[in-house]
Amino acid sequence: MLTTRRTSNTLNQVATASIHELKTLLDNNDTHLEHELQVRAEAIAQQHFGRRIYLRGLIEISNICRNDCYYCGIRATNEHVTRYRLTADEVMSACARGYEIGFRTFVLQGGEDLYWRGKRLLSLVRNIRSSYPECAITLSLGEMEYEEYEALFRAGANRYLLRHETYDKEHYQKLHPSTMVQEHRLQALRDLKQIGYQVGTGIMVGSPGQTTAHLAQDLDFIRRLQPEMIGVGPFIPHEETPLGAYPAGSLSMTLRFLALCRLLNPQALIPATTAVATLHPEGRLAAIRSGCNVVMPNLSPLNHRADYALYNNKAYSGSEAAEGVALLQAQLDTIGYQIDWGRGDAPTS
Repeated sequence: MLTTRRTSNTLNQVATASIHELKTLLDNNDTHLEHELQVRAEAIAQQHFGRRIYLRGLIEISNICRNDCYYCGIRATNEHVTRYRLTADEVMSACARGYEIGFRTFVLQGGEDLYWRGKRLLSLVRNIRSSYPECAITLSLGEMEYEEYEALFRAGANRYLLRHETYDKEHYQKLHPSTMVQEHRLQALRDLKQIGYQVGTGIMVGSPGQTTAHLAQDLDFIRRLQPEMIGVGPFIPHEETPLGAYPAGSLSMTLRFLALCRLLNPQALIPATTAVATLHPEGRLAAIRSGCNVVMPNLSPLNHRADYALYNNKAYSGSEAAEGVALLQAQLDTIGYQIDWGRGDAPTS
């Protein structure tokens, strides 16, 4: 275990810490270290963003997916899912409702549904862009080829979220079928950066087979990539998946990883995810106190929210819903934070 002095020295130099030093920080279960990590991470977030929390309106456009990830509740071979696919009119209606509430970023998320690709997706993005020219459009629709990403960027998409899930190749294959190749996902992230998107990546903390050595590699990869957004939440099992019997990731390790993400990426936009709120009733507030500065309330049609179940007992109502913004603000009041209704773009310097 690190001594207190060595711990402080490592935290002071965390931006250049080696993978071994990052692993040592993750391995250290000292409560003083956890507290110091979170205090430093929150201070850095406040230095760059104040006590403001940006909102993104999440629209889950389809739970149909061609992939068969071993951890995901909407995996292709799960026959117990009530499948749905929003129409373009339903997506535009969700955007209109969100805009009226005050959202200025829309996040279109879904499985890799080939219906929502090509000309149909381009048309939808153009329609949102022309209808809401001052709003940001974020896509989280999986892996595509360079030309597709570029066309969507030209159509008006600003941001793209694509978690790398794990940087360790062997661990990646424990979580995904052989038809999914890690290098293709990493290349997609490089392509998105080159095109000019604000890019987001991230992982699940506590996924089966994951070690602190893997987590340290992930932190190093995120540091080198320098994404504008970092999406991190705990692994939560889904009962209808091959990994459904594994335990959920811990809140403590998730908060520690989030805090280190903030220390390594001071200006990143880091959501307090629905998964962390699902794992623990105080999870979201704890994540904000660990350096997070974004919340993504659900704008999806009410009749489909329960069907986008990536993991067991996913939260989608109350302060997790777009209709619950007042409740969200009341929760933020308890820790002295305010909703910021702006687009919340990543700082440029």
